[in-house]
Amino acid sequence: MQRLRIVSTIVGLLLVILVSACSPNTPSDPVFEKFDPNNFDNSTNIDNQWFPLKPGTQLVFEGQTIEAGEQVPHRVVINVTDLTKVIGGIRSVVTWDLDYSADQLVEAELAFFAQDNDGNVWRMGEYPEEYEDGKFVLAPTWIHGLDDALAGIAMQADPQLNTPDYPQGWGPDVDWTDRGQVDQMGQSVCVPAACYDNVLVIKESSQAEPDAFQLKYFAPGVGNVLVDWTGADQTQETLELVEYNQLGPEEMDEVRAKALELEQHGYEASPDVYGQTPPLE
Repeated sequence: MQRLRIVSTIVGLLLVILVSACSPNTPSDPVFEKFDPNNFDNSTNIDNQWFPLKPGTQLVFEGQTIEAGEQVPHRVVINVTDLTKVIGGIRSVVTWDLDYSADQLVEAELAFFAQDNDGNVWRMGEYPEEYEDGKFVLAPTWIHGLDDALAGIAMQADPQLNTPDYPQGWGPDVDWTDRGQVDQMGQSVCVPAACYDNVLVIKESSQAEPDAFQLKYFAPGVGNVLVDWTGADQTQETLELVEYNQLGPEEMDEVRAKALELEQHGYEASPDVYGQTPPLE
């Protein structure tokens, strides 16, 4: 009987190890292992040609989504602030993003990015606030290094066709499991803001919706200019860049103030995650 107990114990331990290894909350993609916090000497100088983040840049998108079977106008405004936040020892650029559905604000977000010495842009985390009827309802936050969350690639330094997909971040507690893959290169695209050549297309998916894909078009020197969809995407979101602006001093003051205001609420709404990060600077 003693030998049986020992064998049973060993089998049990092997099962635990196997289950842990296969758990969806355990990322196994090798790109996570390549994240080197010592490889960010000038992390806030984000000059990747496909994903430049120059403070004062504002991108305005307009399009539509499908909600309850109906087309709903959609508007997104991305503001690159001159604020930074240190995440996992790495100073990161902060964007303040606004998402409107039928002219009603449904989400405001602080997103954090850093560029490594090789030119890859990393998404270091996000603090999003979701609203219903103008009232705050949820803040599904993920920050690199907290609650098993890990930074992911927002844009590769040298994206190429026929290469494996890659994680765009890992926040299992809030179902952030997005992945990207180079889908097309050398495309020409016209949107209300301008026409662009040599456009890169990244196909994005998530663990929760493996058959739904978002197509994001990136123009060199500008960044994202078009969003489309394919597969079983229920929202069928489409967005076009309608304005590409450089904000003036007074507009930047307003953006900075709004981002700081959102951060202050973040410390209250997400004390266990966002509350563990140092203040914006």
